[in-house]
Amino acid sequence: MQRTVFLAAVAILSIPTLASAQVATTSAQPFKLATIEVDGDARIGIVLGDELIVELNAANAALERDPTYPPVNMPANMRELIGQYEYGLKYRLYEIVNDIVANNRMASRNRPSYAHEVDDVRLLAPLMPGKMLNAAVNFYSHVNERGTPEEQRAAAEERRATRGIPYLFIKPTEGAVIGPGDDVVIPWGRHRLDWEVELATVIGRTAKYVSAEDAADYIFGYMVSVDISDRGGRPPNSRPGSDWLVGKGHDTFAPLGPWIVPKEFYGDPMERLDQVLELDGQVMQRAGPGDMIHSIYELIEYGSSIITMYPGDVLNNGTSGGTGAGRAYRGAQRWMQAGESVTVSIDGIGSFDFNVVAEEEPAERTGSYLPPVRSYSDDD
Repeated sequence: MQRTVFLAAVAILSIPTLASAQVATTSAQPFKLATIEVDGDARIGIVLGDELIVELNAANAALERDPTYPPVNMPANMRELIGQYEYGLKYRLYEIVNDIVANNRMASRNRPSYAHEVDDVRLLAPLMPGKMLNAAVNFYSHVNERGTPEEQRAAAEERRATRGIPYLFIKPTEGAVIGPGDDVVIPWGRHRLDWEVELATVIGRTAKYVSAEDAADYIFGYMVSVDISDRGGRPPNSRPGSDWLVGKGHDTFAPLGPWIVPKEFYGDPMERLDQVLELDGQVMQRAGPGDMIHSIYELIEYGSSIITMYPGDVLNNGTSGGTGAGRAYRGAQRWMQAGESVTVSIDGIGSFDFNVVAEEEPAERTGSYLPPVRSYSDDD
């Protein structure tokens, strides 16, 4: 087994011989992975101590000035990194971190030009997923949240007795995905925007018909996700029924960030998850794994039974009670308003903020478009 791992590392990292390689199998310090903007370019960064971000390509070039470190083909983006990580690339990242720690390069007096304070660079979305699957109503506290407190508790207990199978839907990526600090835009004519903080599980290996028991082996890591929802629905004179594209697919409706924590530095989310959302400083949602109906691993089992999941795909775990559409916890519905600020966090991963802004009325609209919610006869 050990020989197989090292041979895989040799193939991916273009290491000439095992004897000449200094393959590190552990990292001197836990790290996270970010995508940052430097001089207008998107670059992969290694995050150390949540304070310092080291540009991966530049750090690798510096390391390779030592001839004992063989050349490595660096990934062009985060999806490429994820696809290569378990096939040898992670050992080079370990070597980079070990060199930084051993030579005290985090100290300001020794800091190289390719290392930046987190506050000095713009964080982009850590990853543009190939596809994104979201779990719907996967927390007991989110079951029938629009009912009275008594109705909500009864519905949750009924669901606990008969969990059934997960419900997953596809969330758009490009256009919808934004990074930490980017604005969430209320689409023109819509005003029922809701919030849902979620754990984003990043897939690390091609997965098809993966059992829940084996699902952890297919995970790369975790980040914080927000599933922004438009609860305005379809106009009453249109085809009836739910519309997941209208509800989940608008631009800016999928904030991701602030970075990805590789699974070896996080642990089992079903034992430590603590996901929180605050709106203008008020806690709206807080939940742990005990509230989840289906585990992360069951979601992967179900999702991979329908569609092959590839490295860089994302599966979101669902959200808890406390959404704006619910009445059970605050007595009335509450929608996001332009000018408000949202903070989301998951313990052990990180946190980020975004502001809510309103889209101006388009100068021109062509073809079919979504009429303003306030024009619907059933508007509340």
